[in-house]
Amino acid sequence: MAQLELWMQALVEFMRANQEWAIPIVFLIAFGECVAILSWLVPATVFFTAFGAAAGASGLDLVPLAIAAAAGSGFGFWVSYWAGLILGPRVDDHWPFTTNPQLLARGHAFFEKWGVASILIGHFFGPLRAVIAIVAGIVKMPFWPFQIANWTASIAWGFALLYGAGRLAEMATQGGMLPR
Repeated sequence: MAQLELWMQALVEFMRANQEWAIPIVFLIAFGECVAILSWLVPATVFFTAFGAAAGASGLDLVPLAIAAAAGSGFGFWVSYWAGLILGPRVDDHWPFTTNPQLLARGHAFFEKWGVASILIGHFFGPLRAVIAIVAGIVKMPFWPFQIANWTASIAWGFALLYGAGRLAEMATQGGMLPR
């Protein structure tokens, strides 16, 4: 985990020095975080908090970055939903569900209890984020309710993590609490 944190810090520093790459990188990291299989490999919450703070303290425009995070998140959930539609119950024949069958079972139970709200909640909790959209596809949740919940939560998630951390860092920098 320490190596991953060092890698993320290096990426934040790269993006600070090469701002033209910030939007595509933010999009790709958010996308990876929200695709069912990739979400276990991409620590986007740590990244967005760190990068949001660095971007805010550096005076970068946070709105396009938050939009990129929201778009990546929304498309990632959409791909997971689509995979659930295509694979259906056979999804549990594939990694990581073959080695962790309880992940899918917990995601399914959560979805059954909360329905559309599970899509909204799932964006904000890592273990749910990894499975909730694929479960929605498996149970054939109607397309439009899924997409409305998905994009509402994606926008909230992108702005809360990246924009929120950035604004806090901007305020701390302007207030003299952090160096520029």
